[in-house]
Amino acid sequence: MIRKLAAELLGTGLLVYVGVGVATLSFGFGTAGGSFAAGVVATALAFGLVLLALAYVLGPVSGCHINPAVTIGALFAGRIRPLEAACYWAAQFIGGILGALLLWGTFACSPLYSRSTTGLGADGWGAASPIHINLGGAFLIEVVLTTLFVFTVLGVTSKTANATAAGLTIGLALSVCHLIGIPVTGTSVNPARSLGPALILGGTALNQVWLFIVAPLVGGTVAAGLHLLLFPKPAPSPAQQASATA
Repeated sequence: MIRKLAAELLGTGLLVYVGVGVATLSFGFGTAGGSFAAGVVATALAFGLVLLALAYVLGPVSGCHINPAVTIGALFAGRIRPLEAACYWAAQFIGGILGALLLWGTFACSPLYSRSTTGLGADGWGAASPIHINLGGAFLIEVVLTTLFVFTVLGVTSKTANATAAGLTIGLALSVCHLIGIPVTGTSVNPARSLGPALILGGTALNQVWLFIVAPLVGGTVAAGLHLLLFPKPAPSPAQQASATA
């Protein structure tokens, strides 16, 4: 269990450091120039590619959830026990906070960085949204995108799926979620990814972070329900039933 929790903490921290780092460089520092679309593509690829790499490296250790929404999906799909899920959540949130702190410490070494103006890749709605989407719209898109992502994760990591292609599929799914989600909310689909930057920035980011914790967890729960509906567990054989009651 210690190895699993260490993998979840490390993976979540690296996801935040790289993904949120590229988001901050693109939209805060303006390294993408005047092209908003270039920043969206760069950030989407950063999140997707780092998750792709981590899936193959950490997958054999912990399953590479590195996302509380994935963990809640695995919990309701019957793949993880409640106590183990709670430990995963703790490791993921701590990893997200540490990754954000490390990223903040990195950018603070630049004279061009300002926490109030450059930010730290936080998610938001209203004035904090690129398209000024309201609370209801932000909640809806986060639920839908998280459902898509977690449903994909549960599908490609099932016993009947091709494990070789799982990491690639998961990474691409996360990139797709960011391509549509960044212009709307900044894209969370991961409560641990949102909490770390919000704690550092405070203000609006911290006041709005509850949505980016609740909505992805709802999406992960919906994804588990859809997975069980479309891919029900096979009934145990008579021999398995006999051994269970022996």
